[in-house]
Amino acid sequence: MKITAAMVKELRDATGAGVLEAKKALEGANGDFDKAVDTLREKGAARAAKRAGREAAEGVIEVYAHPGNRVGVMVELNCETDFVARNEQFQQLAHDLALHVAASSPKYLNSEDVPQGELDRELDVLRNQALAEGKPADIVDKIVSGRVRKFYEEVCLMEQPFVKDDSVKIKDLIVDAIRVTGENILIRRFARYELGESTE
Repeated sequence: MKITAAMVKELRDATGAGVLEAKKALEGANGDFDKAVDTLREKGAARAAKRAGREAAEGVIEVYAHPGNRVGVMVELNCETDFVARNEQFQQLAHDLALHVAASSPKYLNSEDVPQGELDRELDVLRNQALAEGKPADIVDKIVSGRVRKFYEEVCLMEQPFVKDDSVKIKDLIVDAIRVTGENILIRRFARYELGESTE
């Protein structure tokens, strides 16, 4: 299939990839747009893994107050250089992350941050639910495994579907930003406050 300039432009607009990178991805996918996007995402994930060990001490602290000032959020998003920290796309990512935290109320950054006691309680509840539904004992563990992934999507920021586009997870946004900037980018921490919530 002939790869046109319009096809390359569409893929670049969707992914932020360079011209040659987008063209190669389309050629490799025989013009299939979705496959080309997946290829670029996989390359981005590989690059992100290579950059994960690099220090990221620059960045921004984004503060967001929901209209009506009933919910407030702070997110620290880090990168390697102040050049990237001042970049408009990086700052937009920080804003989008703060907006997402306000809307989705995650409790933890990653699945590894969930306390073991809380995870054990959740596993017990999920196992008992599956047994109460009459599921065969030999497939209960598979059911519980699937439901635990859903639990992580509810409570862990990096696993949550992005509030502006639920086909993309927050961790995918970070991987894409790493691919585009060429720097290690990470969410260091976040805090969410809601008026009247319990302080216990």
